[in-house]
Amino acid sequence: MSNAQDPLAPLGALPGVAEAVESVRKATDRLYGHRVMRRRSSEVSAEAALRGARGSAALDGADWGLEEVRRRSDFGTENEARTVGAALRVTAEAGQLLDVWRQSPLRVLARLHLVAAGGDAARDTVGRPRLAGEPVDEPGGPGPALPDAAEVSARLDGLAELVVAGSAAPALVTAAVVHGELLTLRPFGSYNGVVARAAERVVLIGSGLDPKAVCPSEVGHAEAGAEAYGRGLAGYASGTPEGMVEWVAHCGRAVELGVRESTAVCEAMQRGAA
Repeated sequence: MSNAQDPLAPLGALPGVAEAVESVRKATDRLYGHRVMRRRSSEVSAEAALRGARGSAALDGADWGLEEVRRRSDFGTENEARTVGAALRVTAEAGQLLDVWRQSPLRVLARLHLVAAGGDAARDTVGRPRLAGEPVDEPGGPGPALPDAAEVSARLDGLAELVVAGSAAPALVTAAVVHGELLTLRPFGSYNGVVARAAERVVLIGSGLDPKAVCPSEVGHAEAGAEAYGRGLAGYASGTPEGMVEWVAHCGRAVELGVRESTAVCEAMQRGAA
């Protein structure tokens, strides 16, 4: 596939991107080589999903402790509880949509928004991109200026075409672009953050970089903090080579911090502490 047909290829070749990709690959290889992963990978995956959902919710203003997320069962009351519930549902759903994503990413995004909203939005706005004049009511705040509905529609179509066509670019690059584009567009009336981070998760799992879903990048995004997250997104939205590299590197660090989290889980299991 030529660069003209594969628009992500030039991004993968930018200075600094290859280093970020290699660093992530080495980190994931070390985690997958851990002896606990050979016997208890499903348990590590379940814990990674829980911690990833907690991190995703934290970035949208619901920064609960892990044990609070673990023990709660009612997520339909106050705003923070609804945000945590949305993150938990979307993270659980993401792994079920890998095959559909390769064929129809817009269907997956619609499904993720439907699952996130869970009745917490006007029925006629759920699971579809916003129309002209419709507001975005994000749990974490208003965010940067919104692209208009026509631009959202066109860019979503372009993103879907890119995903279906595939790319020779590394999985980290594709995941970062999907995540950054969705955060920039904020195509839905609510829960765009949890949907964007879940879409990144889908790419990382489906690409084979993290097939067992044990590298929760959401943990890393939250650990780096909302300010760094916002700076990275601003770099992506700028469209400059430097900004794009900054965002890919930010996403790479998030994956590595997720790897560190799951490595700690493996170590705890090995000691019999979990």
